[in-house]
Amino acid sequence: MGGPEVLGGGGGLKLSMKMTVMISAVFALVCFGVAITGFSSLGDIADPVQRDNGRGFAWFWTFLGVIATFFGALGWWIMRAQKEGDG
Repeated sequence: MGGPEVLGGGGGLKLSMKMTVMISAVFALVCFGVAITGFSSLGDIADPVQRDNGRGFAWFWTFLGVIATFFGALGWWIMRAQKEGDG
C-alpha cells in the first residue's frame, strides 16, 4: 500500500522517560503481586511436584519484578542525571 513516507515518516512509538519509568513501576507492582499470591498459595498445594512448580512460577514473577524495578530505577537515574546536567 504505502511506504513509511506515506504513513508518517516511519517513526516508531516514542515514550517519554517519565512515562517509561511509570510503566515500569506499574509492571513491577503487578509482577510482585503475582509473586506474593503464588508464594502465599503454596501451603494449599498437597502434591509436592505441583508445589515445586508453583514455587518456580512465583520465583519467575519475582525475577520479572526485580528486572522491572532495576530498569525503572535506571530510567529514573538517567532522567535525574540529565536534569542535573542541563541545570
